[in-house]
Amino acid sequence: MKSVSKRNWQALAGSLRAAGERRLVLVEGEPEWCRSWVSGCLETLDTSQALWVGRAEDAELAGVTGIASKQFKRWLGRETSVLVWDGWQGNPPDGLAALPGTLQAGGLLFWLMPPLEDWVTFKDPDYVRTGLEQAEQHAFAARMAGVLAADSDVIRVRQGHEEVPVLPLAEFGRSVFAPTTTPEQAQLVSQLVRFGLGRRRRPLVVTADRGRGKSAALGMAAAELLLAGRQRVLVTSPSVDNLTSFFRHAAERLGERLVERRDDALVMEGGSSIRYLSVQDLLADKPDAEVVMVDEAAGVPAHWLREVLLGWPRVAFASTVHGYEGTGRGFAIRFRQVLDRETPHWQSVHVTEPVRWADGDPLERLVSALFLLSADSPKGGRPSEDDVVLERWYPARANEQVLSEAFGLLVDAHYRTTPADLRQWLDDTGAQSWRAVVNGVTVGVLWASVEGGLAPELAEQVAQGVRRPRGHLLAQSLATHGGFPEAAVQRTLRIVRVAVSEECRQLGIGKQLVAQAERACVEQELDGLGTSFGGEPGLLAFWQACGLRVVRLGLRQESSTGEFPLQMLCGVSEFGQQLEQSLCDRFALHWPVLVPRHWAELAPELLAAVAASFPAAVRLDADDRRDLMNFSEGCRGFELTLPVLRQLEQCAGVVAWLVNFPDFPLWCRVVTQGWSWNAVRYAGFCSGQKEGETRLRKLVGELLKNGPEL
Repeated sequence: MKSVSKRNWQALAGSLRAAGERRLVLVEGEPEWCRSWVSGCLETLDTSQALWVGRAEDAELAGVTGIASKQFKRWLGRETSVLVWDGWQGNPPDGLAALPGTLQAGGLLFWLMPPLEDWVTFKDPDYVRTGLEQAEQHAFAARMAGVLAADSDVIRVRQGHEEVPVLPLAEFGRSVFAPTTTPEQAQLVSQLVRFGLGRRRRPLVVTADRGRGKSAALGMAAAELLLAGRQRVLVTSPSVDNLTSFFRHAAERLGERLVERRDDALVMEGGSSIRYLSVQDLLADKPDAEVVMVDEAAGVPAHWLREVLLGWPRVAFASTVHGYEGTGRGFAIRFRQVLDRETPHWQSVHVTEPVRWADGDPLERLVSALFLLSADSPKGGRPSEDDVVLERWYPARANEQVLSEAFGLLVDAHYRTTPADLRQWLDDTGAQSWRAVVNGVTVGVLWASVEGGLAPELAEQVAQGVRRPRGHLLAQSLATHGGFPEAAVQRTLRIVRVAVSEECRQLGIGKQLVAQAERACVEQELDGLGTSFGGEPGLLAFWQACGLRVVRLGLRQESSTGEFPLQMLCGVSEFGQQLEQSLCDRFALHWPVLVPRHWAELAPELLAAVAASFPAAVRLDADDRRDLMNFSEGCRGFELTLPVLRQLEQCAGVVAWLVNFPDFPLWCRVVTQGWSWNAVRYAGFCSGQKEGETRLRKLVGELLKNGPEL
């Protein structure tokens, strides 16, 4: 390896610090050459806060801290001076988009990769994890290579060509950049303090891109609240590792007043404190606190955010809008509906000015371009239905503007859309897409993927839980959990995402896109059209209107949304229709047993929407009707009637009729979900067993008189 000029690299780092900028150094060559070159370069730089992402032995040889790429979340919220990313060990997009946010001004990101011209066929080790290793060419990697080649701020080091590159010096004005509190950040701290000392039930929502000092502002404000007399401030986040900046800035404000300082707690003289609790512990223990702060709220499931909102008098939420997690705008859109409904006097603050690096930093701009972190859905007026054109679409062939608009639609519409989704969309060989266009602008998009088609022997092993091939999410789930191996044998088009711009909703565009996908199933002789999503009544109603039926509800909540995965299917071929009916019948049969054990906390609205979709499974006999009559007249106890009440739910049209009555939530909790009378009373559904039974008796009496035929 040719010598690396110590003076040149130090001069570059110094000029970048002064300008408040960071740079990418793309090291292209054979794996061992790349590692050796970077190790030599690190000897010339300050590596006290360096991080090597890749093999532990390479980090050890270079004398720096090392982590595997899958551990990237542990490092968020900290700061690095140098970051080495060994792409030969894999390039998971979420981590690669996230960790550059830890680089300080003056920092360098070394990315070790093959030559740019080879990226389109590079067998990234991370592909195996997501089932992308089958593709001969990778559009996502090719697109990234094009973005990098076109960026003049990228420093390229190429084995056999430019092993000692000519290094630029960053330009800066008269003043040297310093990561200090900006006027906008200071104003945010003041607003957070006013909120924390102010009236109850006026939550504050802080949004900004990363690097804007949100966590630092929360920490400074938490300290000011203690100094102003608050006794306990609690902070939560997806991980305590994300709060390093929060606690550092809070500790600096409190200074000598601190008597205890830990990574997750600060205690002042007199016992007033700032403490971290995980969201789960916060909601389980429900400790008293005048103020609760939720950092990186977009990473917390929506139903937990609602519980936090309603559980404490003053709650502040902070979230990244454009970031590696890609969830900020989805969070803002969906959580805004909760805030409007529950706390209409909520306040919003948006921070724009960077704190940790200069505005226009080349690395931040580059990372945003590589992973479409700033992708925005198109904005425009509401068109007429006649203006909408539907077409088959290939995102890998789209230009940057069109791709960014389409991906922006997915980000806005879905709580969890990440850079990894962009790679999956572009590279999955089974992916199929359609879009809705108005005057050349994309206003709706549907992304689907062909699943199944496994050999019968393999499908049987999948159903038994012995084998689990990569991919085939819906097909494998219905085979394994649904209990039908043929679900993995049949070929199904699973709709991964469907999104329509806010201005164009309620025009039937989403349903038209789904209809296009269903027609494609017929043309391609597929067996069915399906989808899997976090269960929510509005989404369920949409898919039911598209002709899909519920065939499974997951037993565990998804970690990303906190919702139970709901799976739906529409049979297209004769065999697909038979599978659909078999799955529906079996799910309906198991429903009464599974609800009390696994879905006892499910919202009554969703419970009713699922149950109402079942085929009638029971017809009451004379003895059952006599028991119901006696119960309604007060002659028979609730516990003795409960078996018949549960049978009653399985009669045609009963749940759809009950849901229209104010006492349906009470029915749901006591009859369907099996809550005790104490639990129902504690939750506020009734004042006690006597009053609750009286209301249920009246409801059953009304059902017998005016309800559907039993």
